[in-house]
Amino acid sequence: MNKGWNRIVPYLLIAPSMLLFLVFVLIPVIRIIYLSFTDYTMLQPPVWTGGANYMKLAHDPVFGRAVANTAWYWLGTVLPSMVIGLVLAALLTVRLKGLAAFRALIYLPGVLSSVAVAMTWLWLLDPLKGPVNRVLSLLGIAGKNWLQSPDTSLGSVIVIGVWTGMGFAMIVLLGGIQSIPDSLYEAAALDGASGISQFTRITLPLLQPILLFLFIVSTIRSFQVFDLVYILTGGGPANSSTTIVTQIVGASFQDYRMGYASAMAVVLLAATMAITLLQYKLGSRNTGME
Repeated sequence: MNKGWNRIVPYLLIAPSMLLFLVFVLIPVIRIIYLSFTDYTMLQPPVWTGGANYMKLAHDPVFGRAVANTAWYWLGTVLPSMVIGLVLAALLTVRLKGLAAFRALIYLPGVLSSVAVAMTWLWLLDPLKGPVNRVLSLLGIAGKNWLQSPDTSLGSVIVIGVWTGMGFAMIVLLGGIQSIPDSLYEAAALDGASGISQFTRITLPLLQPILLFLFIVSTIRSFQVFDLVYILTGGGPANSSTTIVTQIVGASFQDYRMGYASAMAVVLLAATMAITLLQYKLGSRNTGME
């Protein structure tokens, strides 16, 4: 095989992936950026309006509420899911009978479809027949219509988001913990280090790259939350649980304001990229990743 062919082969190998990225990612993103500067209803050709859609977004109280709700969902799900997942992963390293079944049970919500998760919680939180309100009534606590009350709808969605996210965090962190050599713990034990000291001085530092990965992935997933919110609450009542993506879907496929929806999508894309880059930048300083 000559040198010229050796130079071509790597490009031929990555060509299919690059073609898929071009067709399904790069071109749609460029198209959405263009549409965000137009008035487009799908029935007529796009009409260039400059930054009008972005000016409307800046003064749209519903979009402001969606941004705030998305931020609360991010704050309420990402860190709690990681903390609970880390605790569970640390506890599940102990060798006990039936441990594999227990791990699978915790991880199960992470592999279920959003529809299955939402239907399960719709039954659990049913205000009349749901087990949650029945248990509360036995304790003398009045139940609520958790998903249809403006005071509890977003909080209920956040709790369900944590429930679905902690299994994924646990299984990733469990793999990281099990990859740490036992010799480090044995040496620490010989030096008299307690279990907590071993966890804070060996486990946590060595898990930092995995924690950074989880934080970035969980942030992107929280910003893109849609199906869970749409099935559980529909974004209501009174936009109390609406998120940016539910707003985008509503503006595009219900109101046919594709230009306005594209502007919201561009804002979400910019915010996601900015926060992800910031997290990666800050995390790489601590982990030594480049």
